Amino acid sequence: MASAREVAETVADPELPMLTLADLGILRDVREGEDGAVVVTITPTYSGCTAMEAIRADLCAALRAAGYADVEIRTRLSPAWTTDWIGENGRLKLAEAGIAPPGPVRERADGPVPVTLGPPRRRVTCPNCGSDDTREISRFGATACKALWRCDTCWEPFEHVKEI
Repeated sequence: MASAREVAETVADPELPMLTLADLGILRDVREGEDGAVVVTITPTYSGCTAMEAIRADLCAALRAAGYADVEIRTRLSPAWTTDWIGENGRLKLAEAGIAPPGPVRERADGPVPVTLGPPRRRVTCPNCGSDDTREISRFGATACKALWRCDTCWEPFEHVKEI
């Protein structure tokens, strides 16, 4: 039987199905007790993430299908998730799917996340042709964590995962 961690690491994110929860960096901990109970700790990408219910259900289903009957999913909000937690493999998978991965998060002071108004300070590379001649079309994409961009070289629109 696969370890509970190995099973949990295969569960796909419901909003970015090309990524696993491990690729996305929200799978924080997986512990197996001597009695066979499994406790999985996850951190949402943001506090109002509507995918959390599906993520919990998918984790439970995968672990139970692998033979783990007693599964508990815990949510940890601190430290807050950041796109810096997306691993290199996850960034490659995003680009291969035509979604521009996030760049590094700007340094910020401790405390509440500041609201930044205006356009991002960096250029986003087109995942289709590799050009940096791109522009943001809409700060709001299909999900709260993505924005819509267009390449001025190949003219293809694409999504970009925002730096959080």
